[in-house]
Amino acid sequence: MSACWVKVVCSRNISPLTFTLGISVRRMLSELLPLFYLLISAVSLQDAPATATGSRFVCNAIPPGAEPGCSYAPTGNGLQKSSPVEDELRNTIIQLRETILQQKETLVSQQGTIKELNSKLARCEAVADDSTQPGKSRGHGSRRKEYGKNTMGDLPRDPSETINQLGKTMQSLKGRLESLEQQSLQLPSTNVSTGGIPALTPLPPQLRELLGQRLGVLETQLLRKVAELEEEKSQLYNETAAHRQRTENALNSLLERITELEKNNNAFKSPEDFKVSLSLRTNYLYGRIKKSLPEMYAFTVCMWLKSSASPGIGTPFSYGVPGQANEIVLIEWGNNPIELLVNDKVAQLPLSVSDGRWHHICITWTTRDGFWEAYQDGERLGTGDNLAPWHPIKSGGVIILGQEQDIVGGRFDATQAFVGELSQFNMWDRVLRPVDIVGLANCSAYMPGNVVPWIDANVEVFGGATKAPLEICEDRAFDS
Repeated sequence: MSACWVKVVCSRNISPLTFTLGISVRRMLSELLPLFYLLISAVSLQDAPATATGSRFVCNAIPPGAEPGCSYAPTGNGLQKSSPVEDELRNTIIQLRETILQQKETLVSQQGTIKELNSKLARCEAVADDSTQPGKSRGHGSRRKEYGKNTMGDLPRDPSETINQLGKTMQSLKGRLESLEQQSLQLPSTNVSTGGIPALTPLPPQLRELLGQRLGVLETQLLRKVAELEEEKSQLYNETAAHRQRTENALNSLLERITELEKNNNAFKSPEDFKVSLSLRTNYLYGRIKKSLPEMYAFTVCMWLKSSASPGIGTPFSYGVPGQANEIVLIEWGNNPIELLVNDKVAQLPLSVSDGRWHHICITWTTRDGFWEAYQDGERLGTGDNLAPWHPIKSGGVIILGQEQDIVGGRFDATQAFVGELSQFNMWDRVLRPVDIVGLANCSAYMPGNVVPWIDANVEVFGGATKAPLEICEDRAFDS
């Protein structure tokens, strides 16, 4: 006896589910499995005769779009009449299929939502981890962004611009902190609200406190940097003020010098073209060199002299220091020859200048063995040694023209005063070469002293001594 072997199929081709069923779906399927077995058993009992023991079911082909069942014979006959039980079971299967499809769509949607929430939660956890690690807080990230092109180690040249920029940065950070506090800095969590939208939970208090601490540290660092810049700015201002003061002093000195030159040029063609006249043998006519001497181990003194006094021309110049009034003296007193005194030690010079004409006199001396030389009109007339050997010329003294000093700068003796005229008194702290001395004597060279140069502003006169214009080379040529 033939029988119908029932195969329950779906009208659509459904691919295997690739998602994990929820607990509720598993429970529903476990409850539906007995119904499937019951449906198969009922259909088998309905179509099979009671005596068909050992028979087998035959499954017929179902045309596309037809409802499942065993209503079609192999020969293609029409639909068999179904019983109410079959219809009810068929409807139940269709409803279950639709329910399963709906559950599938819901699970797929929930799976996408879960993936999105997991990615957001991962980002939030990364932010939290960065906040808990030193040097990786949001404050530092903002700081790196703010100072991507202008960091603390590369400050602008202008301190005011840097201070303003740091102030703006601090204000920006404060504003951001206030905004974060007002909005509570909510982060997405794994909770899902109605409709699959992720719910928001407040930032943990520990993280908020950590962010506040980091921003406070950054603000303290900025304030410290601003204080350092303010101090640096103050130091620069002080240095600038000191430099400005030095510049003003130099300019004032230069202006005074220009004023003196302009005043002197009213009488002299150039600052060195003048002479000092000492016309009387007194103890109050003299000239004074304003410039003092440094400590020296050699010197050269040159000058032009013109005198017709007798007996002796007196003292053309003297240099006295505290404790030694006769440190350097050139003197012709009475009928004695011209003498050179160094530290009150005496050397007689073979010079003669009392004929009323201009003569060029040069005297050199060195502390080594006390060696000295005497030149008149470019010619070396005498040399000697052992004149105060190894004695350095002391500094801080006074040079007097026309008088011999018994104390520094005073107590003159009229019998030792110079009577006549002198010009071009220059002093060097070295021994000049003979060729240099010849050039000075014949007016072929101009070489002012590096220690005492002969200029109008450097010489002052007292007691009736006068300064007058003089071009020594022309005057000397006229006399000869």
